[in-house]
Amino acid sequence: MTTVLTVSRTATAASSHRGLTMTLFGAFVLVTLVITVWAGRRTKGAADFYAGGRGFSGLQNGLAISGDYMSAASFLGIAGAIALFGYDGFLYSIGFLVAWLVALLLIAEPLRNSGRYTMADVLAFRMRQRPVRTAAGISTIVVSIFYLLAQMVGAGSLVALLLGVSGEGAKRWTVVAVGALMVLYVVVGGMKGTTWVQIVKAVLLIAGAALMTVLVLARYHFNISSLLGAAADASGKASAFLEPGLKYGTTGTTKLDFISLSLALVLGTAGLPHILVRFYTVPTARAARKSVLWAIGIIGVFYLMTLALGFGAAALVGPKVIKASNAAGNTAAPLLAQELGGGAGSGGGAVLLAVISAVAFATILAVVAGLTLASSASFAHDLYANVIRRGRAGEQEEVRAAKLAAVAIGAIAILLSIFADQLNTAALVALAFAVAASANLPTLLYSLFWKRFNTAGAVSSVYAGLVSSVVLVVFSPVVSGAKTSLLPHRDFHWFPLENPGLISIPIGFLAGWIGTLLAKDTADPAKYAELEVRSLTGLGAH
Repeated sequence: MTTVLTVSRTATAASSHRGLTMTLFGAFVLVTLVITVWAGRRTKGAADFYAGGRGFSGLQNGLAISGDYMSAASFLGIAGAIALFGYDGFLYSIGFLVAWLVALLLIAEPLRNSGRYTMADVLAFRMRQRPVRTAAGISTIVVSIFYLLAQMVGAGSLVALLLGVSGEGAKRWTVVAVGALMVLYVVVGGMKGTTWVQIVKAVLLIAGAALMTVLVLARYHFNISSLLGAAADASGKASAFLEPGLKYGTTGTTKLDFISLSLALVLGTAGLPHILVRFYTVPTARAARKSVLWAIGIIGVFYLMTLALGFGAAALVGPKVIKASNAAGNTAAPLLAQELGGGAGSGGGAVLLAVISAVAFATILAVVAGLTLASSASFAHDLYANVIRRGRAGEQEEVRAAKLAAVAIGAIAILLSIFADQLNTAALVALAFAVAASANLPTLLYSLFWKRFNTAGAVSSVYAGLVSSVVLVVFSPVVSGAKTSLLPHRDFHWFPLENPGLISIPIGFLAGWIGTLLAKDTADPAKYAELEVRSLTGLGAH
């Protein structure tokens, strides 16, 4: 009864201060639209639209990468996962952060030197263009749509909390509005507009998370042990809340699921299309390395703060209230903000709830813009210009195709996300990481570092990793057979793990190796030598 009353007061407070909330949302949207229009007027050709004219510094691009990477999964999903599962929830933060070492050491510099606009530029450099670009383009779009689902789900959860609605109508209209805005950002501003929106969003998110972290720690006199103890007591799980095994490790299946999740998170970042294209926005490989170093520092600080957000939500709000608001825990951070401001019904609570929710909404808008740009650019540059038009499309024609693709991809993401509102945003993003690590990363590494790798190997690696990961997700508890599934009233799952990475990532690597060895066509040693020189030295890079 107490839980019901608390949630009711939360909804009433949010509704009574709706004007403040909508004003903050509107202010951010207005500022970002002004930035987008300003950038759009300075976007002249394909290089501006796809790569922002390659004019961003290492610090600027590092902030933009952080803004692109610290998504709704980071702010809403991880905070909710920690609040509900304690130690096991924090594993998402560790995985997301450690993954940057792979990107820094293996991918950032060679990719910047070897490509032009998309991941497929590197993959197709020494291969037959059409089959490789087709495979890479399809993979990019699929990964981006998985990632877009997480952001849309986060947007729906936020607005449902703020407006105090229990029906699905408001969530769906919110998803439609977010989709429309992301398409507008891409179509009007291109990479320049999207990058500046992501920079603004990164600064806001770090500031908002820092404010909440200080307020949480102040409640416990900056004694982290007291905070953790209070979270454990409120969780109802006692010391088990602070130990491994609450979500992963209780059975053999969950142990395997943890290994699968870890592989997907650590290897997935280096294969995410919307992150990879950010390396093309800087003028040199040195700036690309600096971008990653800045991103690691900013993201690392943020993920440390998710500890305070998650455990603070568990201690001050409580898992029961969080679950009553959203079963997946996606509203833990906004509910914590309301509590830190004075609780439901207070003016301070309403103000802080509105501010933090506006920051989260900014997070969603910035990330979906980056995802939509990456996928629409891949369609236009790889599929349309180089496969359908066979390299005969002009720059303006290619950019028009990218803008139309942005509209189509936005529509697909909107439709799919309507059915995914019960899933945790961090779990959804982990699926995107698994697909990226299975289909994109093996092909990238083989292309850059294996002299014998050929077209058949590249196509085999992409399609095998992509199909295996998507099929395993479709027949997993993510889609059916559980209360939090996409289809909770159906059960056709036979794959027991929630993340396919343990199986699909080795399949991607193995398929690339077998396809290369069995193929009749051989690799061109001269093209590999040219790629090697370009990737290591930057000679001939765009």
